[in-house]
Amino acid sequence: MIKIIRAKLHGLRVTGADLSYHGSITLDPDHCAAAGIYPLEFVNIWNRSTGARISTYVIYGKPGSRCCILNGAAARTCQVGDAVIIAATESIEPQDLATRTPKVLTFTPDNEIDEILQYRVTEGTERPYDFFIDKIK
Repeated sequence: MIKIIRAKLHGLRVTGADLSYHGSITLDPDHCAAAGIYPLEFVNIWNRSTGARISTYVIYGKPGSRCCILNGAAARTCQVGDAVIIAATESIEPQDLATRTPKVLTFTPDNEIDEILQYRVTEGTERPYDFFIDKIK
């Protein structure tokens, strides 16, 4: 088994940090639905501004809010305005790579969806696999 990316929010800006909340990351459910990220799902969060890396679970905020709020201990890893990457993963057998097409959303500075991309792996001719990025929007 290998761990692969299943869905990614790339360049989302942190809109809040609530140290007193009991944990997690609060995300706009519209962003999550567009990428395929589920409530209560564990995700990796990589802070592009500081390099901090954490893992926590997703809770949904208000639809259309464009929120990205780090809660509890996670609030210490980010500040409002930091750009983060949020990645959901799954474990698969390598031979199943071509059956997966993870969605990647990129964002404007105000957390509006900028692009929707899709990763694609095919059997290669000169190597075992070839990798492509397709623009959906």
